[in-house]
Amino acid sequence: MTTPYDADNIFAQILDGRIPSSPVDETPDTLSFADINPQAPVHHLVIPKGPYADLTSFAENASDKELAEWVRGLARAATSAGIAQSGYRVVVNCGADSHQEVPHLHGHVLGGHPLGPILTRRD
Repeated sequence: MTTPYDADNIFAQILDGRIPSSPVDETPDTLSFADINPQAPVHHLVIPKGPYADLTSFAENASDKELAEWVRGLARAATSAGIAQSGYRVVVNCGADSHQEVPHLHGHVLGGHPLGPILTRRD
């Protein structure tokens, strides 16, 4: 089951202009901006402009153009921030167990220093 979409979530408010933002990249299908609580020296968010709650709903319902543009937006965020050559991580949280905080698909593009292991191993 996918996360229900909340049309009043913070990213929907950014998209419709209720909350101002400073985009670092924008296309007809995507918006990219710096995270307000960065977890790395570079931390950008890339969101589709459509009402997709999470990666599952996006994969099931987005057009091929939207899918391609969002993936390209993730790469453009890394390139424009100057971290594409040194390396970066893309994180997409999906649902409660992953700690998804906003019910609008967003990819975190993180880099600017060595990030360490993706997860702490639990034995």
